[in-house]
Parts: sequence; structure tokens; C-alpha cells
Amino acid sequence: MDGMQLTTQQDFAASPSQVVAMLTDSAFLEKVCVASEAQKYAVTVDGMHTTVSRTLPSPSAVTKFTGSTITIVEDLVWSYEGADGSRKATFTLAVPGLPVEMNGTARMYAGGRGTKVDYSGDLTVNIPFVGKKLEQSAAPAVLDGIGLQQRVGDDWLSA
Repeated sequence: MDGMQLTTQQDFAASPSQVVAMLTDSAFLEKVCVASEAQKYAVTVDGMHTTVSRTLPSPSAVTKFTGSTITIVEDLVWSYEGADGSRKATFTLAVPGLPVEMNGTARMYAGGRGTKVDYSGDLTVNIPFVGKKLEQSAAPAVLDGIGLQQRVGDDWLSA
């Protein structure tokens, strides 16, 4: 498949029902935006469907394409709960105005400290000649964003 495949995992000390409630709570998602130092953000929650738009300072590797800021839109839809409490989700990350997209899935299930969430997706930058290099530059930022959500989630769940 085109693009760069990324995988990562979160491990929360809470039940799957507590974790999905957190991940679909607009106040939690806003805390993640603030922790990411977003210059501006918008959060929409409609049941199990969340959309988060964040405007962040651009990484130096992409400023000639984006200018001083970059907006990232995350769209995630969780499925209904399975008999064992597990859930699946589909997600996209997009950068409006640029040919950058990540499509993937998340799987939430009981395990680890309470609940694990596995993320897997393909990051694609469709810019001739530099797309692969930009994918390699963007991948750590995507993974850092998921790690930040883990840290904010740990604080949220312990409060």
C-alpha cells in the first residue's frame, strides 16, 4: 500500500467503558488540544463520532509547504460495544489544503493496565519527489500526538 504504515498502542488503567467515555468526552479532547499547545482548536462530539481540528506551529521540515502553522483534522468513529467490551474505530487525519492523509483503525479491548487501544494506519503525503521524506518527518509527530493523548488520559482517569 502507498504511504507509510504506523502502529502504536495506548494502555490505560481503566475499563474499556471508562476509556471510550473519556475518548468521546469533549472536555477531555479539549484538554488534549490545550496540552498540544494548539493555537486554536475545535472539538465536535456526536455520540461515538469525534472530530478535532487543531492549528499548531508547523514543523520546520514543512514550513515551505504550510507556512508558520498547520491545521490537522482528526475524525474518529467508534463502533458499538462487543460482548466482551471491545470496540473498533475508523479514523482519518487530514491536513486541509495539503495532500496529506492518514487512514486507519483503532481497536480497544480489556488488557494491560485495564484497557489497550491499538492504532494502525497508513500516512500518505502525495507531493512529488518529497512525499516519502515528508512522511518520515511527519510520522514521529503523529506518534507523539497519540502519546500525548495517553499522558493526558492517564491524568484524566486518575483525577
